[in-house]
Amino acid sequence: MTDYGHELQFGTFLTPTSADPQTPVRLARLTEQAGLDLATFQDHPYQPAFLDTWTLLTWVAAATERITVSGNVLNLPLRQPAVLARSAASLDLLSGGRFAMGLGAGGFWDPIVAMGGPRRSPGESVDALEEALRVMRGIWDARDRAPLKVPGDHYQVMGAKRGPAPAHDIPVWLGAYKPRMLRLIGSEADGWLPSLAYLKDGDLARGNAVIDQAATEAGRDPAEIRRLLNLGGTIRDTNAGFLQGPVGQWVEELTRLALEDGVGTFILTGDDPRLIETFGGEVAPAVREAVAAARRAGGTVPASARRGTNALAARRDGIDYGSLPADLAERAVEPGDREYESVRHNYLRAGAPGIVLRPRGPGEIAEAVDWSLGQEVPFAVRSAGHGLSGRSTNDGGIVLDLGALRSVEVVDEATRRVRIGVGATWGEVAETLAPRGWAITSGDYGGVGVGGLGTTGGLGFLGRLQGLTIDRVVAAEMVTASGQVLHASADENPDLFWALRGAGGNMGVVTWLEIEAGAVGDVVFSQMVLDATDTAGLLEKWGSAVEAAPRGLTSFMILAPARRDQGPVAQLMSMYAAEGADADPDAAIAALETLAGAGPLLGHQAQLLPYSAVVSRQSRHHAGAGSPAARSALLAHLDRDTSRAVERLLASGSSYFTQLRATGGAAHDVAPGATAYAHRHQNFQLTGLSSTQARINEVWDAEIGPVQDGSYLSFDTDTRPERLLEAFPEPTLSRLREIKAAYDPSNVFRSNFPIPPAELLAA
Repeated sequence: MTDYGHELQFGTFLTPTSADPQTPVRLARLTEQAGLDLATFQDHPYQPAFLDTWTLLTWVAAATERITVSGNVLNLPLRQPAVLARSAASLDLLSGGRFAMGLGAGGFWDPIVAMGGPRRSPGESVDALEEALRVMRGIWDARDRAPLKVPGDHYQVMGAKRGPAPAHDIPVWLGAYKPRMLRLIGSEADGWLPSLAYLKDGDLARGNAVIDQAATEAGRDPAEIRRLLNLGGTIRDTNAGFLQGPVGQWVEELTRLALEDGVGTFILTGDDPRLIETFGGEVAPAVREAVAAARRAGGTVPASARRGTNALAARRDGIDYGSLPADLAERAVEPGDREYESVRHNYLRAGAPGIVLRPRGPGEIAEAVDWSLGQEVPFAVRSAGHGLSGRSTNDGGIVLDLGALRSVEVVDEATRRVRIGVGATWGEVAETLAPRGWAITSGDYGGVGVGGLGTTGGLGFLGRLQGLTIDRVVAAEMVTASGQVLHASADENPDLFWALRGAGGNMGVVTWLEIEAGAVGDVVFSQMVLDATDTAGLLEKWGSAVEAAPRGLTSFMILAPARRDQGPVAQLMSMYAAEGADADPDAAIAALETLAGAGPLLGHQAQLLPYSAVVSRQSRHHAGAGSPAARSALLAHLDRDTSRAVERLLASGSSYFTQLRATGGAAHDVAPGATAYAHRHQNFQLTGLSSTQARINEVWDAEIGPVQDGSYLSFDTDTRPERLLEAFPEPTLSRLREIKAAYDPSNVFRSNFPIPPAELLAA
């Protein structure tokens, strides 16, 4: 008996008929509606009675929301692997990680040759497939900057650029029956995908044995390879053979295949809508329940918690991996796992955590926090990993990744209240709200996570119109260090609600935020380039224009120093928006003209477009490039002294990226004591990035320190104690310490500018 402990999946194997091209699309939608997990299609490019499978996959992915799509299996001899890899990555990105690579070495050689493909012997087919795997995975590895070279006998790639990286680690499932192909699965692939109709009694067990031996020899755990099975049958009143009988018989026989033959994915062959509905609505839930009960009784270790010798060797000291609860282990990623490269880094900071936990809700978050308290390593919480400070990753520690909590749900149409999972990105939020004509101010980049920005501040393109992001937050849910799940609002745990809006990362793990969106139509988005030779003069004029502008205008500036082929320039990115209506182009032009007058105009373009087109959905793939040192300051005004200080910072060369963001407007309507973010009179925020902390600290302290009026911590990597008081001026800091003592007295959440609890500070 062999049970690898895979989480069970159920899907369909549909015919890509071209007679009525919408039929396979309808069946794929039915697959999703029936609660199944994947829709797959056979691939015979030489068959004119069939739609092209790749085109169909893309159409079905766009027509569905949840299911995975795959070829079953794609015909490699007629699909060039480098191009196929880019197509797969593109579809995976567009679908949000819903593509799997079912691949075959080829078999019907006469029609393949007739279509211009090669004729290969069985041995050559395996060689070609092995080369194709190297090509595809090389293309997907966008972190490696070196050109891809695979000098194969069948596929030669001689310096191809890598990328794009897919949205997730695309699994490769191979259709195979012969020993050499099975060994290739064990050493290189992610799944075995045979059809039951082609198997004889005992073939599953024999195939598993070959795959398992090859996996072990390659340093892998056999459970790393998912076992899939195409199968057919009929639902009928009486038993007429295998999978020819009532629902109860199907449940019993599929349960046996899962527990005795290790099948983790059952794919129903056929196009009968009633059978698909029954398979999804009755068979699949019952099989899941029966298998789960048997596993509980037998103490089966989930496949995701098992590791081969290579992965075990990569584990880090200070972490008791064996004590991790099973529901967390099921989705955890360790250094030896292939998914590790996609979760170890954040946007600008490289990381090498000892384990990344990916909980699915408050209960698992509480388990994760409790387990982490028993480990002797750093602990970090990640929303989407975009944070400039890099504190959502670490070296050798634990990262609690909240990416699974990414729902966007309207809970009150009248007040435009939206409940957003903290693992969502602002691009996803903007895309979801756009059809309603709603928007929430949310930074300037769609890849930023909701949790980090929504509990720290939120300086966005709609900031002067709507205020800070935290000013729109009306409720939240949080898991505390003790495992409590608390709600916070003006009426429920109001002290916690106050602290969450500005210092949320210090209080616990926020799971969702309820935010009141604004009614915002199309916006005018402007990009200007100005001559910044007179940097201080430019800043003074721009600052005055911004402060005098209507609240609908928010403007950000990036200053670039002189280079060999050009003098210093300023790039302005500005948004003009109106509450409850589309932006008035004439009013926008008038407001933008005041900005253009700040200096010699070198270029300008402006567009009327939805907010979601500016703050757009972005890939979640982070490579950790740069690891910059950063400083941040809030500025009351860009008067002469302040502008000259910024000019001297730029001239020093210590900051290779210098940005000013306009704040103020609606943010000034909130009293300084109303939230833990107390900076309610400043009009600008300044950020500088440098290669080393010491270099930028020296110039920053000398030039910016004297004009600085507070700090926005999300853009700072300097951990000297004075940063905390700059960010939380008294009496805010003392109040935060008291609240911290109530909700996190042991200072568990201390990886991001920790606020010492009052009692701990006194001790």
